[in-house]
Amino acid sequence: MIVPARRIAFYAPLKSPDHPVASGDRLMARQLRAALDRAGYRVELVSDLRAYLRDPEDAEAFARLSEDAAQERARLAAAWAKDPPDVFFCYHPYYKAPDLIGPALARDFCMPYVTCEASYSSRRNLGVWAETQAGTLATLRSAALNICLTGRDRAGLAAVDVPNLAQLIPFIATDAFAAPPQPQDGHIVTVAMMRPGDKLDSYRAMALALGHLPPDLHWHLSVAGDGAARADVQALFAHLPADRIDWLGALGAPAVAALLTRGAVYLWPGCNEAYGLAYLEAQAAGLPVVAYRTAGVPDVVSSDIGGALVADGDPVALAGALAALLDDPARAASEGAAVRQHVMTQHSDTAAAARLSALIEGLFKERIPA
Repeated sequence: MIVPARRIAFYAPLKSPDHPVASGDRLMARQLRAALDRAGYRVELVSDLRAYLRDPEDAEAFARLSEDAAQERARLAAAWAKDPPDVFFCYHPYYKAPDLIGPALARDFCMPYVTCEASYSSRRNLGVWAETQAGTLATLRSAALNICLTGRDRAGLAAVDVPNLAQLIPFIATDAFAAPPQPQDGHIVTVAMMRPGDKLDSYRAMALALGHLPPDLHWHLSVAGDGAARADVQALFAHLPADRIDWLGALGAPAVAALLTRGAVYLWPGCNEAYGLAYLEAQAAGLPVVAYRTAGVPDVVSSDIGGALVADGDPVALAGALAALLDDPARAASEGAAVRQHVMTQHSDTAAAARLSALIEGLFKERIPA
Protein backbone atom coordinates (compact mmCIF):
# COMPACT_ATOMS: atom_id res chain seq x y z
CA MET A 1 0.00 0.00 0.00
CA ILE A 2 1.31 3.47 -0.92
CA VAL A 3 1.21 5.83 2.06
CA PRO A 4 0.40 9.41 1.06
CA ALA A 5 2.91 12.09 2.04
CA ARG A 6 2.29 13.76 5.34
CA ARG A 7 0.67 17.18 5.24
CA ILE A 8 2.47 20.02 6.99
CA ALA A 9 0.69 23.21 7.97
CA PHE A 10 3.34 25.95 7.57
CA TYR A 11 3.14 29.36 9.22
CA ALA A 12 5.67 32.20 9.63
CA PRO A 13 4.24 34.86 11.97
CA LEU A 14 7.01 37.42 11.41
CA LYS A 15 6.90 37.41 7.62
CA SER A 16 5.09 35.07 5.27
CA PRO A 17 7.17 33.48 2.52
CA ASP A 18 4.76 35.25 0.15
CA HIS A 19 5.37 38.71 1.68
CA PRO A 20 6.24 41.28 -1.02
CA VAL A 21 9.26 42.74 0.82
CA ALA A 22 12.49 40.79 0.58
CA SER A 23 14.47 39.97 3.74
CA GLY A 24 16.47 37.22 5.33
CA ASP A 25 13.39 36.06 7.24
CA ARG A 26 11.36 35.75 4.06
CA LEU A 27 14.19 33.92 2.31
CA MET A 28 14.59 31.36 5.09
CA ALA A 29 10.82 30.84 5.28
CA ARG A 30 10.81 30.14 1.55
CA GLN A 31 13.78 27.82 1.80
CA LEU A 32 12.27 25.85 4.67
CA ARG A 33 9.04 25.42 2.78
CA ALA A 34 10.98 24.28 -0.30
CA ALA A 35 13.16 21.91 1.74
CA LEU A 36 10.11 20.31 3.32
CA ASP A 37 8.62 19.92 -0.14
CA ARG A 38 11.89 18.39 -1.38
CA ALA A 39 11.71 15.94 1.53
CA GLY A 40 8.40 14.69 0.15
CA TYR A 41 5.90 16.47 2.39
CA ARG A 42 2.78 18.25 1.20
CA VAL A 43 3.37 21.75 2.56
CA GLU A 44 0.44 24.12 2.95
CA LEU A 45 0.94 27.79 3.80
CA VAL A 46 -2.03 28.08 6.13
CA SER A 47 -2.00 31.79 6.98
CA ASP A 48 -0.48 35.09 5.86
CA LEU A 49 -1.35 36.83 9.13
CA ARG A 50 1.63 38.98 10.15
CA ALA A 51 2.00 38.94 13.93
CA TYR A 52 4.59 41.71 14.21
CA LEU A 53 4.42 43.82 17.36
CA ARG A 54 6.86 46.69 16.89
CA ASP A 55 6.03 48.62 20.08
CA PRO A 56 5.77 46.86 23.47
CA GLU A 57 3.51 49.63 24.75
CA ASP A 58 0.97 49.31 21.92
CA ALA A 59 -1.68 47.25 23.70
CA GLU A 60 -4.24 48.10 21.02
CA ALA A 61 -2.10 46.51 18.30
CA PHE A 62 -1.83 43.35 20.40
CA ALA A 63 -5.60 43.30 20.95
CA ARG A 64 -6.22 43.62 17.19
CA LEU A 65 -3.72 40.89 16.47
CA SER A 66 -5.35 38.62 19.02
CA GLU A 67 -8.75 39.14 17.37
CA ASP A 68 -7.33 38.47 13.90
CA ALA A 69 -5.61 35.32 15.16
CA ALA A 70 -8.85 34.06 16.71
CA GLN A 71 -10.57 34.46 13.34
CA GLU A 72 -7.77 32.58 11.62
CA ARG A 73 -7.99 29.75 14.13
CA ALA A 74 -11.74 29.47 13.59
CA ARG A 75 -11.31 29.49 9.81
CA LEU A 76 -8.67 26.76 9.88
CA ALA A 77 -10.54 24.65 12.43
CA ALA A 78 -13.57 24.62 10.14
CA ALA A 79 -11.44 23.80 7.09
CA TRP A 80 -9.70 20.95 8.92
CA ALA A 81 -12.78 19.47 10.56
CA LYS A 82 -12.69 16.31 8.44
CA ASP A 83 -9.11 16.28 7.19
CA PRO A 84 -6.51 17.99 9.41
CA PRO A 85 -2.81 18.21 8.57
CA ASP A 86 -0.31 15.89 10.22
CA VAL A 87 2.09 18.52 11.59
CA PHE A 88 1.96 22.23 12.40
CA PHE A 89 5.32 23.85 11.56
CA CYS A 90 5.99 27.41 12.77
CA TYR A 91 9.01 29.37 11.58
CA HIS A 92 10.60 32.02 13.84
CA PRO A 93 8.19 32.65 16.72
CA TYR A 94 9.52 35.10 19.31
CA TYR A 95 8.39 37.99 21.50
CA LYS A 96 7.75 40.41 18.61
CA ALA A 97 6.11 37.78 16.41
CA PRO A 98 4.28 35.19 18.52
CA ASP A 99 2.38 32.30 17.02
CA LEU A 100 -1.18 32.89 18.18
CA ILE A 101 -2.61 30.37 15.69
CA GLY A 102 -0.71 27.08 15.71
CA PRO A 103 -0.45 25.97 19.35
CA ALA A 104 -4.19 25.85 19.99
CA LEU A 105 -4.91 24.13 16.67
CA ALA A 106 -2.16 21.57 17.20
CA ARG A 107 -3.58 20.80 20.63
CA ASP A 108 -7.18 20.57 19.40
CA PHE A 109 -6.29 18.31 16.47
CA CYS A 110 -3.70 16.24 18.38
CA MET A 111 -0.94 16.98 15.89
CA PRO A 112 2.76 17.56 16.65
CA TYR A 113 3.68 21.22 16.94
CA VAL A 114 7.16 22.05 15.59
CA THR A 115 9.06 25.33 15.76
CA CYS A 116 12.14 26.44 13.86
CA GLU A 117 14.39 29.37 14.86
CA ALA A 118 12.46 30.28 17.99
CA SER A 119 14.27 32.49 20.46
CA TYR A 120 13.97 33.85 23.99
CA SER A 121 15.40 36.98 25.61
CA SER A 122 14.68 37.88 29.23
CA ARG A 123 15.70 41.48 28.44
CA ARG A 124 12.56 41.87 26.32
CA ASN A 125 9.95 41.31 29.04
CA LEU A 126 8.41 44.73 28.47
CA GLY A 127 4.76 45.69 28.05
CA VAL A 128 2.88 43.34 25.74
CA TRP A 129 6.16 41.66 24.84
CA ALA A 130 6.23 40.20 28.35
CA GLU A 131 2.89 38.56 27.65
CA THR A 132 3.80 37.33 24.17
CA GLN A 133 7.12 36.00 25.38
CA ALA A 134 5.51 34.15 28.28
CA GLY A 135 3.06 32.58 25.85
CA THR A 136 5.85 31.69 23.43
CA LEU A 137 7.88 30.11 26.22
CA ALA A 138 4.92 27.97 27.31
CA THR A 139 4.40 26.91 23.70
CA LEU A 140 8.06 25.98 23.23
CA ARG A 141 8.07 23.91 26.40
CA SER A 142 5.10 21.90 25.16
CA ALA A 143 6.22 21.62 21.52
CA ALA A 144 7.05 18.21 20.12
CA LEU A 145 10.19 19.61 18.50
CA ASN A 146 12.12 22.89 18.58
CA ILE A 147 14.61 23.16 15.72
CA CYS A 148 17.49 25.60 16.29
CA LEU A 149 19.56 27.18 13.54
CA THR A 150 22.31 28.65 15.72
CA GLY A 151 24.17 27.71 18.84
CA ARG A 152 23.23 31.04 20.40
CA ASP A 153 19.49 30.40 20.06
CA ARG A 154 19.84 26.83 21.29
CA ALA A 155 21.74 27.95 24.40
CA GLY A 156 19.13 30.64 25.08
CA LEU A 157 16.28 28.13 24.93
CA ALA A 158 18.11 25.54 27.01
CA ALA A 159 18.75 28.18 29.68
CA VAL A 160 14.98 28.55 30.23
CA ASP A 161 14.33 24.80 30.26
CA VAL A 162 12.91 24.40 26.76
CA PRO A 163 13.03 20.66 25.89
CA ASN A 164 13.03 18.74 22.60
CA LEU A 165 15.79 20.83 21.02
CA ALA A 166 17.40 19.77 17.75
CA GLN A 167 19.94 21.38 15.43
CA LEU A 168 19.57 22.28 11.76
CA ILE A 169 22.45 24.28 10.36
CA PRO A 170 21.50 27.27 8.15
CA PHE A 171 21.26 26.37 4.48
CA ILE A 172 20.64 27.77 1.02
CA ALA A 173 19.44 26.53 -2.36
CA THR A 174 22.83 25.78 -3.88
CA ASP A 175 21.64 25.21 -7.48
CA ALA A 176 21.69 28.97 -8.03
CA PHE A 177 25.47 28.98 -7.56
CA ALA A 178 26.41 26.21 -9.99
CA ALA A 179 28.34 28.59 -12.28
CA PRO A 180 32.10 28.41 -11.71
CA PRO A 181 33.68 31.39 -9.93
CA GLN A 182 35.47 33.97 -12.07
CA PRO A 183 37.03 36.23 -9.42
CA GLN A 184 38.30 39.65 -10.37
CA ASP A 185 41.39 40.80 -8.49
CA GLY A 186 40.62 43.36 -5.81
CA HIS A 187 36.85 43.01 -6.21
CA ILE A 188 35.06 43.30 -2.84
CA VAL A 189 31.36 42.41 -2.79
CA THR A 190 28.65 43.22 -0.27
CA VAL A 191 24.96 42.27 -0.47
CA ALA A 192 22.82 43.84 2.26
CA MET A 193 19.68 45.86 2.83
CA MET A 194 20.08 49.51 3.80
CA ARG A 195 18.07 50.24 6.91
CA PRO A 196 18.66 51.88 10.29
CA GLY A 197 19.98 49.84 13.19
CA ASP A 198 22.28 46.85 12.83
CA LYS A 199 22.55 47.09 9.04
CA LEU A 200 23.63 50.73 9.22
CA ASP A 201 26.12 49.83 11.95
CA SER A 202 27.66 47.20 9.68
CA TYR A 203 27.94 49.67 6.82
CA ARG A 204 29.61 52.12 9.21
CA ALA A 205 32.16 49.49 10.22
CA MET A 206 32.79 48.69 6.53
CA ALA A 207 33.42 52.32 5.66
CA LEU A 208 35.86 52.67 8.56
CA ALA A 209 37.67 49.47 7.57
CA LEU A 210 38.07 50.55 3.95
CA GLY A 211 39.56 53.82 5.17
CA HIS A 212 42.29 51.82 6.92
CA LEU A 213 43.37 49.88 3.81
CA PRO A 214 46.90 50.63 2.52
CA PRO A 215 46.68 53.52 0.02
CA ASP A 216 48.51 51.55 -2.68
CA LEU A 217 46.27 48.47 -2.41
CA HIS A 218 44.12 47.74 -5.47
CA TRP A 219 40.46 47.34 -4.51
CA HIS A 220 36.97 48.04 -5.83
CA LEU A 221 33.69 47.59 -3.93
CA SER A 222 30.33 46.53 -5.38
CA VAL A 223 27.34 47.02 -3.08
CA ALA A 224 24.04 45.33 -3.91
CA GLY A 225 21.21 46.59 -1.74
CA ASP A 226 18.79 49.40 -1.13
CA GLY A 227 16.44 50.71 1.50
CA ALA A 228 15.29 53.63 3.60
CA ALA A 229 18.81 54.35 4.88
CA ARG A 230 20.51 54.49 1.47
CA ALA A 231 21.47 58.18 1.80
CA ASP A 232 22.86 57.55 5.28
CA VAL A 233 24.84 54.56 4.06
CA GLN A 234 26.37 56.42 1.13
CA ALA A 235 27.28 59.34 3.38
CA LEU A 236 29.39 56.97 5.51
CA PHE A 237 31.58 56.25 2.46
CA ALA A 238 31.98 59.88 1.40
CA HIS A 239 35.63 59.96 2.57
CA LEU A 240 36.54 57.22 0.09
CA PRO A 241 37.25 57.64 -3.65
CA ALA A 242 33.87 57.59 -5.39
CA ASP A 243 35.26 55.75 -8.42
CA ARG A 244 36.13 52.77 -6.23
CA ILE A 245 32.53 52.03 -5.24
CA ASP A 246 29.59 50.87 -7.36
CA TRP A 247 26.16 51.32 -5.76
CA LEU A 248 24.11 48.74 -7.65
CA GLY A 249 20.80 49.06 -5.80
CA ALA A 250 18.54 46.09 -5.13
CA LEU A 251 19.23 43.14 -7.42
CA GLY A 252 17.24 40.03 -8.13
CA ALA A 253 18.55 36.63 -7.09
CA PRO A 254 20.11 35.72 -10.49
CA ALA A 255 21.93 39.07 -10.67
CA VAL A 256 23.22 38.64 -7.12
CA ALA A 257 24.53 35.19 -7.94
CA ALA A 258 26.27 36.53 -11.05
CA LEU A 259 27.80 39.39 -9.06
CA LEU A 260 29.14 37.04 -6.40
CA THR A 261 30.89 34.82 -8.94
CA ARG A 262 32.94 37.86 -10.01
CA GLY A 263 34.02 38.77 -6.50
CA ALA A 264 37.37 38.14 -4.84
CA VAL A 265 36.29 38.71 -1.21
CA TYR A 266 32.95 39.16 0.56
CA LEU A 267 32.95 41.86 3.23
CA TRP A 268 30.17 42.28 5.79
CA PRO A 269 30.86 42.95 9.50
CA GLY A 270 27.55 41.37 10.58
CA CYS A 271 26.66 43.53 13.58
CA ASN A 272 24.14 41.51 15.63
CA GLU A 273 23.51 39.25 12.61
CA ALA A 274 21.32 36.24 13.38
CA TYR A 275 23.50 34.22 10.99
CA GLY A 276 23.19 35.78 7.54
CA LEU A 277 22.21 33.69 4.53
CA ALA A 278 24.14 36.12 2.33
CA TYR A 279 27.34 34.73 3.84
CA LEU A 280 26.40 31.24 2.67
CA GLU A 281 25.51 32.52 -0.80
CA ALA A 282 28.85 34.30 -1.08
CA GLN A 283 30.74 31.20 0.02
CA ALA A 284 28.74 29.01 -2.38
CA ALA A 285 29.93 31.35 -5.14
CA GLY A 286 33.54 30.81 -4.07
CA LEU A 287 34.23 33.94 -2.02
CA PRO A 288 36.16 33.94 1.26
CA VAL A 289 34.40 36.06 3.89
CA VAL A 290 35.70 38.82 6.16
CA ALA A 291 33.41 39.59 9.13
CA TYR A 292 33.20 40.18 12.85
CA ARG A 293 33.19 37.21 15.22
CA THR A 294 29.80 38.16 16.65
CA ALA A 295 26.23 36.99 17.24
CA GLY A 296 25.33 34.15 14.84
CA VAL A 297 28.04 34.82 12.25
CA PRO A 298 30.33 31.97 13.45
CA ASP A 299 27.48 29.53 12.72
CA VAL A 300 27.97 30.12 8.99
CA VAL A 301 31.52 31.51 8.68
CA SER A 302 34.58 29.68 9.99
CA SER A 303 38.12 30.99 10.22
CA ASP A 304 39.20 27.41 9.52
CA ILE A 305 37.45 27.20 6.15
CA GLY A 306 37.45 30.24 3.88
CA GLY A 307 36.68 32.85 6.48
CA ALA A 308 38.45 35.58 8.41
CA LEU A 309 36.60 36.46 11.62
CA VAL A 310 38.01 39.31 13.70
CA ALA A 311 37.11 40.80 17.07
CA ASP A 312 33.70 42.47 17.19
CA GLY A 313 33.90 46.25 16.88
CA ASP A 314 37.44 46.40 15.47
CA PRO A 315 37.37 47.94 11.96
CA VAL A 316 41.18 48.08 11.89
CA ALA A 317 41.28 44.30 12.25
CA LEU A 318 38.66 44.03 9.51
CA ALA A 319 40.92 46.10 7.25
CA GLY A 320 43.91 43.89 8.05
CA ALA A 321 42.06 40.67 7.24
CA LEU A 322 40.65 42.15 4.06
CA ALA A 323 44.01 43.50 2.90
CA ALA A 324 45.68 40.13 3.49
CA LEU A 325 43.24 38.43 1.11
CA LEU A 326 43.23 41.17 -1.52
CA ASP A 327 47.02 41.23 -1.55
CA ASP A 328 47.17 37.48 -2.22
CA PRO A 329 44.65 36.55 -4.96
CA ALA A 330 45.89 32.96 -5.12
CA ARG A 331 45.23 32.48 -1.41
CA ALA A 332 41.80 34.11 -1.70
CA ALA A 333 40.87 31.84 -4.61
CA SER A 334 42.11 28.74 -2.77
CA GLU A 335 40.15 29.58 0.38
CA GLY A 336 37.10 30.40 -1.72
CA ALA A 337 37.27 27.02 -3.45
CA ALA A 338 37.50 25.21 -0.11
CA VAL A 339 34.55 27.00 1.43
CA ARG A 340 32.51 26.61 -1.76
CA GLN A 341 32.86 22.83 -1.50
CA HIS A 342 31.97 22.95 2.19
CA VAL A 343 28.79 24.96 1.67
CA MET A 344 27.70 22.91 -1.33
CA THR A 345 27.77 19.74 0.76
CA GLN A 346 27.06 20.79 4.35
CA HIS A 347 24.78 23.81 3.96
CA SER A 348 22.75 22.72 0.93
CA ASP A 349 18.99 22.48 0.65
CA THR A 350 19.43 18.77 -0.12
CA ALA A 351 21.18 18.20 3.20
CA ALA A 352 18.54 20.29 4.98
CA ALA A 353 15.70 18.27 3.45
CA ALA A 354 17.25 15.03 4.69
CA ARG A 355 17.74 16.44 8.18
CA LEU A 356 14.20 17.83 8.38
CA SER A 357 12.76 14.51 7.23
CA ALA A 358 14.73 12.62 9.88
CA LEU A 359 13.58 15.00 12.62
CA ILE A 360 9.90 15.00 11.64
CA GLU A 361 9.66 11.29 10.99
CA GLY A 362 11.26 10.72 14.37
CA LEU A 363 8.19 12.27 15.97
CA PHE A 364 5.97 9.60 14.44
CA LYS A 365 8.30 6.69 15.09
CA GLU A 366 8.10 7.48 18.78
CA ARG A 367 4.33 7.11 18.55
CA ILE A 368 4.41 3.57 17.15
CA PRO A 369 3.23 1.16 19.85
CA ALA A 370 5.70 -1.47 20.98
